[in-house]
Amino acid sequence: MHVHLLDGTYELFRQHFGRKRAGGRDAESPYSATVGVLRSVLTLLTDGATHIGVASDHVIESFRNDLWPGYKTSEGMPPELLAQIPLLEDSLTAMGVTVWAVVEWEADDALASAAAVAVMDERVERVEILTPDKDLGQCVGGKVVQVDRRQQKVLDAEGVREKFGVPPESIPDYLALVGDSADGFPGVSGWGAKSAAAVLSRYGHLEDIPTGPGQWDVPGVRNARGLMASLLAQFDQAMLFRRLATLDLDVPVGTVDDWEWTGPAEPDVFADWCRRLGAPDLPGRVAALVRARHS
Repeated sequence: MHVHLLDGTYELFRQHFGRKRAGGRDAESPYSATVGVLRSVLTLLTDGATHIGVASDHVIESFRNDLWPGYKTSEGMPPELLAQIPLLEDSLTAMGVTVWAVVEWEADDALASAAAVAVMDERVERVEILTPDKDLGQCVGGKVVQVDRRQQKVLDAEGVREKFGVPPESIPDYLALVGDSADGFPGVSGWGAKSAAAVLSRYGHLEDIPTGPGQWDVPGVRNARGLMASLLAQFDQAMLFRRLATLDLDVPVGTVDDWEWTGPAEPDVFADWCRRLGAPDLPGRVAALVRARHS
């Protein structure tokens, strides 16, 4: 059994801005991004996906905004895109797809939680997290891979190490040092990708880095004294940033069996959604796929 976990918020953004760049009639439709995600999910199902879950940021803000005032918010996001989030959630649900519309957490937390549940299921051979978000790199390893569908890249644990210079378990520490502009926290001053990767590949986690530059055994790291002074001066903040970058595994996502796609529970409801969204061809294609699976 393979499990597919999709970042619905990322997919909605990707479809929205991709259509804007391409122009044409799709770019003018107020629901084009939602329809694009529905078609993308249908492609996964047509290609053989059986157990699939989609996580979305029903509310962009999360518990992390209480921890760091600069954390990302919905401010500045296109209103036409924000308006499609509940439409995407409801139309996917009508399609029969499991949706985790998170409020307290973020979509990434739901994906990480689902991956952890899937890993514990002996029937599951492979878990694909379908997003390029670097936060999800911390979940990779064993059965779990991260898939960037746009660039057609698959990252296993070694792929994460090659990309970032650190193993998956050090991704939160890495982001704490270098920062994450997409999420709104700056990292530790003076630290860059190369220095963070070199030090963390040797020591693993922030609290395991020796407290004196003379104790470092990291070839090629320049200005070790300055880096250590900066980390010591901002250590509490670095630990906070690591907390921001660490995905929560407590989102209630159900069981793998809950994620099995069997088609719309109420085909007429799904058809109504498709008419509203301007995608009248989708109900017939979904019905044909359901028939094929039952034949």
